[in-house]
Amino acid sequence: MEWVLAETLLSQSQDSRVLLGALCRGEPSAERVETLRFLLQRFEDEEARPAAFLQEAARDVAAGYLMPLLRCLRGRLATSPGSDLPPGHSRRVLRAAGGALRSCARLAGGPQLAAALAAEALRDLLALRLESGHEGVLRNPSVGHGGLGAEAAVEVLVAVSPCLRPREDGALLERVAQAALALALGGVEEEAGPAEETAALAAGRLLPALGQCGDAALRAVWEGLRALAAPEWPPGGDSRSHLVGRKLLVLGCLAEKLLPDPGVGRNPRALEAGLDARRCWHFWRTVQEGLAQAEEALTRKRARYLLQRAVEVSVELGADCVCHPQEGNGPSLFWWSEKKKDELLKFWENYILIMDTLEGNQIHVIKPVLPKLNNLFEYAVSEENGCWLFHPSWHMCIYKRMFESENKILTKEGVIHFLELYVTKSLPFSPEFSEFIVGPLMDTLSESSLYSRSSGQLIGSGSPLGFKLQKFLVTYISLLPEEVKGSFLLKFIQKMTSRHWCAIPILFLSKALASVPKCKALGVEGLLALRDVLQCTMITHQILLRGAAQCFLLQTAMNLVDVEKVSISDVSAFLMSLRQEESLGRGTSLWTELCDWLRVNESCFRQSPNCSSVGLHETSSLNAYVKNLVQEYVKSPAWKTGDNCSMPDWFEAKLVAMMVVLAVDVEQMKNQYSEKRRIQNVLRIFLDPLLDALMKFGTNVYIPLLKTDRCLQLLMKLLHTCLLKGSSTQDDEVFTLLQNFIMSTTESISEFILRRLTMNELNSVSDLDRCHLYLMILTEFINLHLKFGWKRGNPIWRVISPLKNASIRHLQDMGSGQEPTLGRQIQRVVSMAALAMVCEAIDQKPELQLDSQDAGPMERFLSSFQLNQTLQKPHIEEHSSFFDDSSSSQGWGKIVAQYVHDQWVCLSFLLKKYHTLIPTTEGEILEPFLPAVQMPIKTLQFALEALTILPSDQILPVFQCMKIVVPKLLTSSESLCIESFDMAWKIISSLSNTQLTFWSNLKAFVQFVFDNKVLTIAAKIKGQAYFKIKEIMYKIIEMSAIKTGVFNMLISYCCQSWIVSASNVSQGSLSSAKNYCELLLEACVFGNVFRRDQRLIQDVQTFIENLGHECAANIVIENTKREDHYVRICAIKFLCLLDGSNMSHKLFMEDLAIKLLDKDVLVSRSRTHYYVNSLQHRVKNRIWQTLLVLFPRFNQNFLNGIIDKIFQAGFINNQASIKYFIEWIIILILHKFPQFLSKFWDCFSYGEEKLKTSICTFLSVLSHLDIITQNMPEKKLILKQALIIILQWCFNHNFSIRLYALVALKKIWSMCKTLHVEEFDALTPVIESSLHQVENMHGAGNAKKNWQRIQEHFFFAAFHPLKDYCLETIFYILPRLSGLVEDEWIAIGKFTMFTDIPLDAGFQCYLSQTQLCELKPGDWSQQDIGSNSGEGDNQSEWTDVQKKIIPWKNHVPDSDLELMFQDRAARLGKSICRLIVVASLIDKPTNLGGLCRTCEIFGASVLVVGNLHYISDKQFQYLSVSAEQWLPLVEVKPPQLIDYLQQKKAEGYTIIGVEQTAKSLDLTQYCFPEKSLLLLGNEREGIPANLIQQLDVCVEIPQQGIIRSLNVHVSGALLIWEYTRQQLLKHRDIKC
Repeated sequence: MEWVLAETLLSQSQDSRVLLGALCRGEPSAERVETLRFLLQRFEDEEARPAAFLQEAARDVAAGYLMPLLRCLRGRLATSPGSDLPPGHSRRVLRAAGGALRSCARLAGGPQLAAALAAEALRDLLALRLESGHEGVLRNPSVGHGGLGAEAAVEVLVAVSPCLRPREDGALLERVAQAALALALGGVEEEAGPAEETAALAAGRLLPALGQCGDAALRAVWEGLRALAAPEWPPGGDSRSHLVGRKLLVLGCLAEKLLPDPGVGRNPRALEAGLDARRCWHFWRTVQEGLAQAEEALTRKRARYLLQRAVEVSVELGADCVCHPQEGNGPSLFWWSEKKKDELLKFWENYILIMDTLEGNQIHVIKPVLPKLNNLFEYAVSEENGCWLFHPSWHMCIYKRMFESENKILTKEGVIHFLELYVTKSLPFSPEFSEFIVGPLMDTLSESSLYSRSSGQLIGSGSPLGFKLQKFLVTYISLLPEEVKGSFLLKFIQKMTSRHWCAIPILFLSKALASVPKCKALGVEGLLALRDVLQCTMITHQILLRGAAQCFLLQTAMNLVDVEKVSISDVSAFLMSLRQEESLGRGTSLWTELCDWLRVNESCFRQSPNCSSVGLHETSSLNAYVKNLVQEYVKSPAWKTGDNCSMPDWFEAKLVAMMVVLAVDVEQMKNQYSEKRRIQNVLRIFLDPLLDALMKFGTNVYIPLLKTDRCLQLLMKLLHTCLLKGSSTQDDEVFTLLQNFIMSTTESISEFILRRLTMNELNSVSDLDRCHLYLMILTEFINLHLKFGWKRGNPIWRVISPLKNASIRHLQDMGSGQEPTLGRQIQRVVSMAALAMVCEAIDQKPELQLDSQDAGPMERFLSSFQLNQTLQKPHIEEHSSFFDDSSSSQGWGKIVAQYVHDQWVCLSFLLKKYHTLIPTTEGEILEPFLPAVQMPIKTLQFALEALTILPSDQILPVFQCMKIVVPKLLTSSESLCIESFDMAWKIISSLSNTQLTFWSNLKAFVQFVFDNKVLTIAAKIKGQAYFKIKEIMYKIIEMSAIKTGVFNMLISYCCQSWIVSASNVSQGSLSSAKNYCELLLEACVFGNVFRRDQRLIQDVQTFIENLGHECAANIVIENTKREDHYVRICAIKFLCLLDGSNMSHKLFMEDLAIKLLDKDVLVSRSRTHYYVNSLQHRVKNRIWQTLLVLFPRFNQNFLNGIIDKIFQAGFINNQASIKYFIEWIIILILHKFPQFLSKFWDCFSYGEEKLKTSICTFLSVLSHLDIITQNMPEKKLILKQALIIILQWCFNHNFSIRLYALVALKKIWSMCKTLHVEEFDALTPVIESSLHQVENMHGAGNAKKNWQRIQEHFFFAAFHPLKDYCLETIFYILPRLSGLVEDEWIAIGKFTMFTDIPLDAGFQCYLSQTQLCELKPGDWSQQDIGSNSGEGDNQSEWTDVQKKIIPWKNHVPDSDLELMFQDRAARLGKSICRLIVVASLIDKPTNLGGLCRTCEIFGASVLVVGNLHYISDKQFQYLSVSAEQWLPLVEVKPPQLIDYLQQKKAEGYTIIGVEQTAKSLDLTQYCFPEKSLLLLGNEREGIPANLIQQLDVCVEIPQQGIIRSLNVHVSGALLIWEYTRQQLLKHRDIKC
């Protein structure tokens, strides 16, 4: 066409110069410039040696027209979308001008014009770089003044570079190459825009053009790329990833120049320049970075292309090639040997196949390919010397891709595959493997979801990945060379501190480390790293997981630390990082293991020349170290003296106490069979300095205050550390000796504390901490003396009374009008705290009651004390230095809050002691008169006030007082009580996210609001309080949905109180429980459906619990029983304790049963169809479990009222587990009360429509007719009725119903034959033939298999409704066998572990006595799970795998340029296609994404869309899978479609509509022209009428179904394929 146009122009004008001049005048439209290019190309083709006039004309056109035109285009390229010009007009002009310049340069008669044009373009390009201020980055490449724009300059260089001379213009070519490379690599951190497009233009057009210009340009580009050296593996950073993408773009564009040319053997030019990228280390590192690190699929595709091209070149050359590593003598990054050509080719083919497959992110496609990864390792390791043949980094690229996959299943598969490497293969050591483990592998292991259980695993069985990690680490470290073990383990542990780890990953990593065999690998630095990991574990709120991780880390330290490199001081500092209340508790197996480790290594520890943290010289002996440690600790530090110093930190006291107890236990372990006196002597030696100091407390008033603080702190910590965890301390010899030693100091310490508390010696804010310490010591002494026997006249007895009297005296002085100085105010706080301690001690230990029950001075004082009395802030002037201390220690508000808190502690004691004196009415006065006790309304009002002023951690005593007062006022002052309920709940609900105070406050709140007295009175008066309590009850249940354990506390407390109240009444009254039956109802069906992350945490906690004593955290940490299961367990155990012979118990259970049946109906109505394991399924399942538990207490009269509801439940389409429970309870009812058989037979008389989904339930009941009739003397009539009914269903058209009927028939017929019933002889032929036919079915089809399965099913083969009636079957075995999710399985061990409610000895046995518990889950209707299951997974390598088609041949992938369609297709390696798909009428991104993918796969030339913004839609991208990057897309809006279609008609296209019309042709009969345009209609309206008029033909797809139309994407895909198929056949015929 172009040639015809040029010939026509030449025929019109004989003078070429005139013709050229005419074209160079007028508006520079795209058509004019393209015509100029056609004409110049015609001259170029005609003239072998251009005439002089033509040379001059060419130079004039270039300099006078084309270059000025290109300068004018600057700025228009960026703005053309918003201008009036058609889309792409400026670029069209640019391309045409570039082609014309190339012809001008060739017609100019010499290289001068080409060099001048190239120099000018290069100058403008460099000027643009300088203007931007960033070398290589053009921020506004199309905007500026004076010169060429970036795109124009690049276009000029592309046009004229091939005309330059390699030798003479070598310097210029080199400069152009450097500028082009800088431009291509620029814009790394820029957003997509002009700079990005220009960089892609330079890489895709200019660099390939320069590659044809000789060695100088090519060498400049290559050296520039090598200068950007790749970092060591693994690289990182977003900017680095962008740079790698740019480099791969450049390398892909120049691949054919940088690799040897197989066509001519060895490329002479490349050899001369030394340009063989295969031999360059940097080239392969860039490829690897692209394969593993690149975020963009296109970058990864370029990397795979380069790898494949390098392999193809190596195969075709047939010459050896080696790329040596950057340093060292390790394996090569790439090598080729003709001798091993087959093995190498197989390796790289498998490698590329794996990398291609991983792009799909589909596990079912990828999993069959994974065995080939095993083959890669077999190829990569030499069988002769066991060394690496291929660099291991290639394998790491595969794993890195899998680890970074969006598909978490694929990520997990990749991690597991990697962890199994060293277990299944013998691989040589490689530093790259170690770096990969510490880097990408550990980064991936930080994802908690990877540690979930596999399907089929029981809850608490542990994480498969966790076990594999443990096995891998043990194996890998055992294979490491000794010299690198330490460094690897140190890096591994340090990595655990380098990021925020969740609780689950750090737990399993710690457990894996603890399993590593003992070796001397870690020194002080390793111990410090482990201590840092311990700090990381403290972040999580999961206490059990936190404690378990600490246990494993301590075991790690004992296994891996080289004791010769660490001192005892280092070890003690590490041990202090553990929390004794969570892990390192005395008496646990971990404590014993630590003692044994210290005993074995005692003489091996390093002696340090430095002093420890407490200033003593290191010794190797543990006993000597501890002795010096205590001595130095007791000494008063010289750096802090005076009476006003702050109390020291507890850290040193904890350290010294722990080391003392450890040393004594080590000594006891060394002398297990020696005398007790030996241990006593050792402990005495350790404690002598402390005991000597304590004995002087009472007599020496000049002992430094800091020394007394430290001694008392150590005393407290010794008592706490020495306590045995999980066992009684009565037989603990060490603890008994310690108590005896401390008891000897009681008198001295007591006198010292009494003096300090009562003689105004505590007068600063810091002294409040000392007051707290003194009171704790007194409490401990009280406990000790009570343990050894309380005697009047002992030192504590002599202290309590003076302390009480002095405290009262100080508090009474408050009203004397003295100025509120800091000292006086502090003393008042101290006195109130002391009085509160005395009250608590007397309340908890009645032996301390000093006075009789009559009101003494303390009781009268407390009763008249003004509640909520605060302390005036003291004046600053007099004690400014002391008051400044308050700002640094604790605020005055906190001090006042503690003061008010202690007031309520004292009042709580008073109310408990005199609760009988609290009047129920306002006017009632009893003796003795105690205002706070006998004025309850005022007291409750003060309590409400206290709740508004006290912080959340100080309100417990207020709740305790309200618990005593509210029952007395509920009748007379209901509104005030309701106000107290509301305010208390408001506080509790606001604390739901405060872990430290929430649970204790919730417990006090529940005990207050749900006190049995409160519940009884509220139910009796049925006022607003009753409904408020129920409202709060439902709010608590609602809160438990987001905070596990809340409902547990409520139901446990209520059930316990109801049990006690029932036992205290002769008839066992349950009136309170009956009024709150809804609480039991909700508890019986309670249980949340948790998110995956919540289920994972619960599963791991169960796994830790199942470790038992092996994990010390299970012993040290109290099991709070906050799992949802314990709500139901508590309710069920409570119901089991009820006595069916007791009328109130009986009525309560019957009322609950009716409510449960109503609940079942309500749930069934809420959703007719519900999924297995959905919340509806679980609730219904729990309802029937509870009814089964209650069944033995039902009598015939009650069942007569509910039997219809039970049968009605059988008619509902239930899930399997519910169906079994309903069948079971019907069997039990009919067995116990055969009178209901008539109603049971009636169930078979309903219409088939109602029975079609439920008949199997009633047939299953009949299969247990032997149990039903067990106690019936006359069975014949029952058997006859059963046979008549069953035979009707044996011939039902439904196969499943026939199977159920035949199973029942077989069992009942067996009973008939056993009883020898002659009346049934007439039925014998029918029955025997039916059973014979089903037993002897021919073949091995599904029918015969299903018959075998249903007979083997547990409900018909092993289940015994009577013998299996127990809690284990109801709550564990049956849910497990019926396919319920593991969350619903309640192991019987949990019933016994829950001790809040006692076991009921009268209830039928908890454990199953049959073999039912040994069966495995399975249902007859499920598919076979036989020997063939999972066969494919066990194959060593699949014979065939899915392989995605990669549309490349020997060319570079798309270089992100808007090329002409045919040019683009050719560069992509596609066949040239003339099909255009117009989808402008489609507005759904999903359909457009699918069409884009289809068009790209079948090679359509272009896809037309209504808006290019669709391609950024996530739904589009999800379905297109990057196809938009490889397919030309054009935007034509629907209003522009008519013009676009007419334009394409003019170009020779046939416009084909995909629509059903009166004249449409059948797709199977239509022959597509080569130049076809498919117009697709809108999803709803199809093709509008105005566009149908533009169509040349309508094609419709033949249909066989009823639905009128296909999805538009599917329709388009069918036509695109039919077009492609016809074109392929045509090309095949042409070739033939």
